[in-house]
Amino acid sequence: MTTFYSLINDVQSTTTSGSTKRQLRALTRITDLFLAGSGRYSKQQIKLFDEIFKTLVAVIELKTRVKLARDVATDPNAPATLVRAFALDDALAVAAPVLSQSEVLSEADLVVCASTQGQGHLHAIAQRRTISEAITELLIQRGEAGVVHAVASNPGARFSDSSFRELVARSGEDTQLALHVGTRHDIPRHHFLKLLETASASVRRRMVTANPQFSDAVHDAVTEVVDDINLEVRNQSPDHARAKKKVKRRKYWRELGEADVHAAARAQDFETAVMALSVLAACPIELVERAVLNDNPGTVQVVAKASGCSWATAKALLLMRVADRRLSKTDLDQARENFERLELRTARRVLEFYKARRDARATESHPIAPKESASLAVAVG
Repeated sequence: MTTFYSLINDVQSTTTSGSTKRQLRALTRITDLFLAGSGRYSKQQIKLFDEIFKTLVAVIELKTRVKLARDVATDPNAPATLVRAFALDDALAVAAPVLSQSEVLSEADLVVCASTQGQGHLHAIAQRRTISEAITELLIQRGEAGVVHAVASNPGARFSDSSFRELVARSGEDTQLALHVGTRHDIPRHHFLKLLETASASVRRRMVTANPQFSDAVHDAVTEVVDDINLEVRNQSPDHARAKKKVKRRKYWRELGEADVHAAARAQDFETAVMALSVLAACPIELVERAVLNDNPGTVQVVAKASGCSWATAKALLLMRVADRRLSKTDLDQARENFERLELRTARRVLEFYKARRDARATESHPIAPKESASLAVAVG
């Protein structure tokens, strides 16, 4: 007990030379004393130890706490309880080094910090070498623009599908965030396509505002740029390659049909769904991708009708999570009424009109499945 109080005195001492190192040794020694019996401690006792460390750290002047925090931030053998106390320090200068660098902090520690601390602390976490999906989700949920930008531009961060969806949604009014998100190597292609559509709409609005007489030309030019980028990304996508192989095999067997679209939509398989729809509707794949991702349910219904699909398949397409439509029962009832009222020949004329416009501009992307005269090799690559 005498040793313990002597160590506490060393921790609180700031009047002698070399006090920082002495304080660090004292804090480490106290931690060692605690951890020596940690296997026998109850949860309540462990909680008490944490409170003691918080108290001890709190009595050290800020300048010394900052120095101690920087020292332990890069030490893989630093006492976890001490590092945790620094991470929860209200002073950002103390917390930031350990939050951004320490490998001693556990996932649970980071969850607590990301759930309770302020924007500065969140920004420090966003700088970590690696960040799990659970942590990035908290950073996106609670973080303001600076935090979200930091985590989106961190190559070591990992994002869930829902986190990517939120980032894309927030990118609509934030060009810099769109750049961070769009240049990530791990962004799923359907989110990249959604981001492209959002970004192109923003560009189109600005250009039309400046030159309203060029409204149609601006729309076409922006679409061409998007298609060119999309083609390159599509060709490099392993998911797209697998879907192409699957659809090609079915086409050879003359078995590709509505059931394939329906199954892919129900399975949330974006690549296979758009690939099969493109074949059945004999239209460019970029048109199908836009239809499936478009917030407006009408566009995907036109393609589904032109493909000869039933309402059940059209509904499955409307409910795909990639578009994030979140349709209510009333919305679906209205969509069904519109779908059943839409005639097959009308839907096909809409697609023919679209293709005719692109032909006229001589910039049409090759459709995945041209008309009957085209070979299968051309149709599915």
